[in-house]
Amino acid sequence: MMAGDGGGVGGVEVENSSDFAAVPDAFQRLWTPHRMVYIQDGQQPHSDDCPFCLAPAMDDEKALIVARGTHAFVLLNLFPYNSGHLLVCPYRHVASYDQATPDEVAEIASLTQTAMRVLAATSRCDGFNIGMNQGRIAGAGIADHLHQHLVPRWAHDSNFFPIIGGTKALPRLLGDVRREIADAWPTSEH
Repeated sequence: MMAGDGGGVGGVEVENSSDFAAVPDAFQRLWTPHRMVYIQDGQQPHSDDCPFCLAPAMDDEKALIVARGTHAFVLLNLFPYNSGHLLVCPYRHVASYDQATPDEVAEIASLTQTAMRVLAATSRCDGFNIGMNQGRIAGAGIADHLHQHLVPRWAHDSNFFPIIGGTKALPRLLGDVRREIADAWPTSEH
């Protein structure tokens, strides 16, 4: 089906390679034009600006922040691996875990524990991937500002779509997920 011909599943446009010149393959194409910002610029906002330094000055909804602490905050990943993919960041601009203060480390840990409880309650996930990529060579997309990933996982969330199609299916909108997590966050920890 060609994009724009009304085809697709659930309003999502797909294309079949057999509709084009060259050697067709068995794959359909799911267009995700919103990803061009990430592909072209590497991050949003401009690469000279740190999004983790800019986010706390913004409105929580616009910045996708779900909770704020004294030394660190929690926000949704703008380019999530799964719905509910959170990042826990210190306010202070430091690149690596060994540069964080004891207070920052303690609050990152505490916010991570709370995030796990909130995600388990709101998304009914079966587990988590938690980790930090320290340095660009280790896979950090934003290497200059420490951040910990918290990715909810479900027993049946793996499929071949990301591997073969190079696309991740996210069943929920970021704004909806942010609102649900923020509303479920314990008020004593906002």
